[in-house]
Amino acid sequence: MKTLKEKILSEGEVHEGNILKVDSFLNHQIDIPFLKEIGREFYSRYKEDNINKILTIESSGIAIGSMVAQEFGCPLVFAKKSITKNIAGDIYLTPVESFTHGSTYGVIVSKCFLGKDDRVLIVDDFLANGNALNGLISIVKESGAELVGCGTVIEKGFQGGGDQLRKKGVRVESLAIIESMNSESGEIVFRD
Repeated sequence: MKTLKEKILSEGEVHEGNILKVDSFLNHQIDIPFLKEIGREFYSRYKEDNINKILTIESSGIAIGSMVAQEFGCPLVFAKKSITKNIAGDIYLTPVESFTHGSTYGVIVSKCFLGKDDRVLIVDDFLANGNALNGLISIVKESGAELVGCGTVIEKGFQGGGDQLRKKGVRVESLAIIESMNSESGEIVFRD
C-alpha cells in the first residue's frame, strides 16, 4: 500500500531494538481517515471470503479492527489481555509473548463470541515474530471457527514471523513489509 509506506517514511521513527514508532498515526494518536483507507484495503483483499467475524487483540488492534469490521459489516471481537469482571462464562485462553513489551500474558476471548459457524479474519497493527497472531490462531482453532487469514498493517519481514505463518499455510496479507531498518540512520527499506 503506497500511501502507508509514504506515511511510515514521513512519520515513522526507527529506534534501537528493532522498534518502529508509528504512534503519530496508528497506535497512540490515530489518523481515522487513514485508518478508513486501511479498512477498505483489507476488505478489497478478502471481500470474496465470506468473513463474518474480525478478531484482534487489545489495545492497538481495536481501532484497526473496527474499521475492517465496518467494511465487512460484521462484529469485531477483541482478545483481552486480562480477565475482567464483565467476562462471564467459558473462555478461550492462550499465552502470548509480546515483542514490544517483553513479557508473556494470557489473552482471553469469551466462548460465546467465536464458534463453528464463524469465518474469521485476524487483524493487527504489527507482525514481528508472529506471537500475537499465533495466539489468536490457536483461539480460532480451539473455537472450531474457520480461519480465513490474517491482515497486518506493518510486517517486520526481517523478523520472520510472517514467513513462518505462510509456511504453515496461513494466508497473511500485510499492507507494508519492512525488509530492514537502521536506528542510527533512520533508514527503512521495504520489501517489494
